[in-house]
Amino acid sequence: MISVDAVGVEFSGSTLFSDITFNINSNDRIALMGKNGAGKSTLLKIIAGVNKPTKGKISAPNDAVIAYLPQHLLTEDNCTVFEETAKAFAAITSMQKRMEELNVQLETRTDYESDAYSKIIEEVSELSEKYYSIADTNFDADIEKTLLGLGFLRSDFKRSTSEFSGGWRMRIELAKILLQKPDLILLDEPTNHLDIESVQWLEDFLKSSAKAVIVISHDKMFVDNLTNRTIEITQGRIYDYKTNYTHYLQLRKERREQQQKQFDDQAKEIAEIKQFIERFKGTYSKTLQVQSRVKMLEKMEIVEVDEVDTSALNLKFPPAPKSGSYPVTTIDLAKRYDDHLVFKDVSMTISRGEKVAFVGKNGEGKSTMVKAIMGEIPHEGTLQRGHNCLIGYFAQNQASLLDESLTVFQTIDQIAEGDIRTKIKDILGAFMFSGDTIEKKVKVLSGGERTRLAMIKLLLQPVNLLILDEPTNHLDIKTKDILKDALKAFDGTLILVSHDRDFLDGLVNKVFEFGNKQVKEHFEDINGFLRNKKMENLKEIERTK
Repeated sequence: MISVDAVGVEFSGSTLFSDITFNINSNDRIALMGKNGAGKSTLLKIIAGVNKPTKGKISAPNDAVIAYLPQHLLTEDNCTVFEETAKAFAAITSMQKRMEELNVQLETRTDYESDAYSKIIEEVSELSEKYYSIADTNFDADIEKTLLGLGFLRSDFKRSTSEFSGGWRMRIELAKILLQKPDLILLDEPTNHLDIESVQWLEDFLKSSAKAVIVISHDKMFVDNLTNRTIEITQGRIYDYKTNYTHYLQLRKERREQQQKQFDDQAKEIAEIKQFIERFKGTYSKTLQVQSRVKMLEKMEIVEVDEVDTSALNLKFPPAPKSGSYPVTTIDLAKRYDDHLVFKDVSMTISRGEKVAFVGKNGEGKSTMVKAIMGEIPHEGTLQRGHNCLIGYFAQNQASLLDESLTVFQTIDQIAEGDIRTKIKDILGAFMFSGDTIEKKVKVLSGGERTRLAMIKLLLQPVNLLILDEPTNHLDIKTKDILKDALKAFDGTLILVSHDRDFLDGLVNKVFEFGNKQVKEHFEDINGFLRNKKMENLKEIERTK
């Protein structure tokens, strides 16, 4: 058991949270929830030992292994994918090396009766017992299985890590963590860089093979399917629910309603006491009663009602100018980079007003297809964009294209038109820009803040074909819901590249699956696609057998 004991954190004199106490037991699957800035990532880093608390401590058995996957990381590029992943077993390699060193000492030393010689024998015995209990494991097979599960191809194993993007390096780090079989796995937004199939694989792995897990995630379906406990950080303290995310939301609503009732009852009582004091404070015969009520007020613990983020806004895209009946049509489309074929023989038609998803493993051509539709790259075959097709495009690097010299407010103010100009602060608030943050320069914003700002810019431009490439990676659950509602109401055409099942659910009505150099059209929503996909996989397994 690992325990968090009276942990508190202060920054520049202000308290982030204080006296947080809870235990982490084996088989706990904990979702760590709370609004942005509540301290979720900070608490995870403290449990991981990366940061130290201002007060309190983390207690764990000496042999407990705690593994931590942060939101952002940097890896060295000095080996292959397979070699980097094999570093998960560095402790075992180190153990083997130490045993060899000690055995050399036992062979060369002659002080057989000394305490030092006895200690060497003791250490060798202890190490041997540990080593031979785990040395039977087929490490290479475990590495291969884990890398394949996370979306790598066998041909990737010998490639240098320097050839891979940050998202794929994150997968390598995740593979190393899973292979260590730690007592506690700490994951901060692990699904941001995974496609749908890899998210499903990770979910299944954690449920069947992991011990204790604490996860911060904005993927509601992932959190719901994985967790059996929810810890919420709010107003510097925690609430611990022995249930998953969806049930927690209901219990939190009931808790807040109860708090509000207690608050209202107490406010009424305070008003009556103050009224009594005011009325009789100069009356001699009531002096004792007045003093008694003054003391009562001084001792009264004021009921607090948990903060609720009320910045929700019913965002709406401007009406889409009418486009031709078929904004995107392709016939026998193909794309190659030198000898590498990305896809071929792609014939697709996307009708005006359709909302479609591009899904498939990373590297199968989703972003390449988007670039072709945007007219950014040459291709073979035919690709036609419909009459009056006005494209609004959100790419994962969109944030880097913002003008760094402007403030958050100026960035939106310069493109907003009409009535929307009166709601700029409300819109910024809905995307977690409020108070002094709207006067921050873009150049000092974090990656997540830049992503949200770029998303707002897109929301305010009149277009009739929206192409969004992983738009939800840095958005919390509430903001994703705001965006999802806006996209549902959007009367233009939508192409969405996403691995977020919950976000796609109820939003798209057709799925284009990218894989094996082909693009397959599925006339169903994301849930129907996933059900059928699982059946196809089962048939493939049977055929393999």
